[in-house]
Amino acid sequence: VSMENSSIVTKFILLGMTDNPQLAVLLFGVFFVVYIITVLGNLGLVVLIIISSRLHTPMYFFLSNLSFLDVCLSSTTTPKTLTNLLTQLHEVSFLGCVTQMGIFIIFASAECNILASMAYDRCTAICHPLFYHLTMSRGRCLFLVAGCYLGGLVNMVAVTTSVTQLSFCQPHILPHFFCDIPPLLALSCSDPWVTQMLVVICGGFTLVTSIVVILVSYMSILMTILGIPSASGKQKAFSTCASHFTAVGLYYGTTMYTYLQPSQYASLSGNQLVSIFYTMVIPMLNPLIYSLRNQEVKIALQKILRHSL
Repeated sequence: VSMENSSIVTKFILLGMTDNPQLAVLLFGVFFVVYIITVLGNLGLVVLIIISSRLHTPMYFFLSNLSFLDVCLSSTTTPKTLTNLLTQLHEVSFLGCVTQMGIFIIFASAECNILASMAYDRCTAICHPLFYHLTMSRGRCLFLVAGCYLGGLVNMVAVTTSVTQLSFCQPHILPHFFCDIPPLLALSCSDPWVTQMLVVICGGFTLVTSIVVILVSYMSILMTILGIPSASGKQKAFSTCASHFTAVGLYYGTTMYTYLQPSQYASLSGNQLVSIFYTMVIPMLNPLIYSLRNQEVKIALQKILRHSL
């Protein structure tokens, strides 16, 4: 990453969440527990899907990638946040800041795309069950997942390249707990309009296309479910989508609030609270949502536990 156009500022100071030592220790304890649950829950779900043959289906292949992304997304921000809560040195280099932002963009964008792929998978399974295994072949699943990560990589290159062309002047204090896009652009002493437009275009394209896929998929699912004559059949079809729909609502609601609202109405403090939710809380909740509401996951876990005891 070139730093020629940002030589005025070579490092930033992250203000973090609080300057109260007692509150910082309390937040450290809370976020540490949340992070441990996130890592163990998501990696545990990935391992369960790998070792359980009954979960070797496209639906759980996408779910394992979602869990992997949740671990990566949380690990991009949480360890640095935990360190800052217990130390007085909150410095991060310009290169480190842009790197953290870029990695975050990759995983956040890929998670949007994975959620859309999961909706397409559920739509195919419910609306076209006879062609499901043909449509969702191993090759197509791998292609979809590769496209999810590639989309994140493209967004990262576009945004970070533009950010490195900006000039950042004193003061170099970043009022956030990690190097997120909105607070970083607010520190620029050059016109960030081009970068802001790139964020809106890249983020908007990712969100809009994935939301369209999700909405079309769920509309097709709803029409199919309404045509099922038996109440038990309708309940079973709804139950296969409930977990995914919950995860979609939580993730898209918070990311759209942060990145797609007009800059003049954006609140850095409000964005920080929402950022805590989608970088720490949602990655922790996803494995709980999918395991507690999924009978197949419960059965697979019980089977593994019986064999291990």
